[in-house]
Amino acid sequence: MKWLQKRARDYAVLLFFALGFNLYFLFLMRTKHVAYLLYLDLLLLVLWAIAEGAAFFIYQKGERRKQQFLKEKELISDVLSMPDDREVFAHDLAVLERRIQDGFDTNCDLQDYVAKWCHEFKIPLAAALLMTEKINDTHVRISMREQLERMSLQVNQMLQGCRLQSPLFDLQVRKVALSECVRASIRNNQFFLIRNKFQMNVTVGDDVTVYTDETWLTYILDQILSNAIKYAKATDETREGHRIQIWCKRSNETVALLIEDNGEGISQCDIRRVFEKGFTGSNYHNGKYKSTGMGLYLAAEIAKKLEHELSVESVCKEYTRFCVTMRGSKNEATDTTEL
Repeated sequence: MKWLQKRARDYAVLLFFALGFNLYFLFLMRTKHVAYLLYLDLLLLVLWAIAEGAAFFIYQKGERRKQQFLKEKELISDVLSMPDDREVFAHDLAVLERRIQDGFDTNCDLQDYVAKWCHEFKIPLAAALLMTEKINDTHVRISMREQLERMSLQVNQMLQGCRLQSPLFDLQVRKVALSECVRASIRNNQFFLIRNKFQMNVTVGDDVTVYTDETWLTYILDQILSNAIKYAKATDETREGHRIQIWCKRSNETVALLIEDNGEGISQCDIRRVFEKGFTGSNYHNGKYKSTGMGLYLAAEIAKKLEHELSVESVCKEYTRFCVTMRGSKNEATDTTEL
């Protein structure tokens, strides 16, 4: 049946030409030697039957081979050289879908494992932070506390990064007081801000509200503050000390949160690539700083999911200013400052 369906068009064309030839011979050539025509038709029919029988035999052999391969769980189109066959296409499509699903399930299992590991790791880490308070030697206590705080930040960032890659991204956009997110991020980095004697100048009013996810916006701010701490100038290079200034500007429908530091800054050749995955910049290659190039990349990805705009401008050796532009609450008083 499949063979007839596959060859039906060929048979119709062949029948059309055969009838045309016979009608031309009978009515236009006006010959009485009809026997010659019948003999020729018989001869061509025999030759056609032999050729068609051979083709049918090859087809049946290929079908049996195809049916055997259809039982396999791997791709078969390249082996059979039959990518246009519907059954082969359906088989390979099912194989690819199964592979994608297996990869998806494996990724979900890995994310669950990492998330559980992070939660389990935070328990002894919190206990170790409490135990450092019992160390009498101030220098040892502060040094150990600094390393434990770094571990805590890294674990939290890994946990958030794992959640970001999860297919069930827990995004809850609602009306949030911007100052709460800023204060939460400062608390998350307070040890290193105090340790490095940063001067904080925060002028974000409690009346400024935006539509965002508080947890994820705080994560973005954590990455920005972490970079400001990491790339702060050496103490002997500046008389004014380390400084971070945080303020906001409002327009009719948006609120821009600006975070500026007076650290090393970003060179012009690097500033366009700071949000690329794995990009570490020229400072990393000079061996001065250790960086994975993932922090700002994840921050930019979260900003996209939140429909925020994350941008940066900088002058090397002078300042770096990040700007997070969000949708503001419409019932707020409008600031006439232009963004």
